[in-house]
Amino acid sequence: MVAWPIAAMAILITFQRLTELMLAQSNRRWALACGAQEYGAEHYCLFFILHLGWLVGWVFEGRVAGGLASFWPGWLGLFICAQLLRYWCITSLGRCWNTRILIIPGQKIVQSGPYRLMKHPNYLAVAIELLAVPLIFGAVKTAAIATLCNAALLLLIRIPAEGRALKLLCGQDVDRQ
Repeated sequence: MVAWPIAAMAILITFQRLTELMLAQSNRRWALACGAQEYGAEHYCLFFILHLGWLVGWVFEGRVAGGLASFWPGWLGLFICAQLLRYWCITSLGRCWNTRILIIPGQKIVQSGPYRLMKHPNYLAVAIELLAVPLIFGAVKTAAIATLCNAALLLLIRIPAEGRALKLLCGQDVDRQ
């Protein structure tokens, strides 16, 4: 009963991630041509491990659970909202959007779109997704573990690395809000 929705979601998310990685690579080439410096490359693989583990985790745990969660329409709605926020972030950043920390000298910090409301809306979108997708399929353990690991990576490693990179290279105040 739940096999086809899990497969459909897994295919959708895999396609989405691969497409975003291709966009990020294109934007990375452009940024490097503009003189960008990359920071935090040493922790980049941790996000691949997290997202791959998350995908495998909810697929298997969801299959074991054997059905859609009773509140699955709500979790699906939350997932859709997260996707809308993610693509608002991507379009607001334009060529500056990336999965890596790339700082272009002299580039202003984007303060339009969702970035006028908060500092890290893309991270919020991903956090919601990491929580909501497993819960659609009753994969509560995967949702909890992925959410906690993501929060730790973001709060302890990624966001501080971005802040240090911006201050070091641009001298910009990253605490604008």
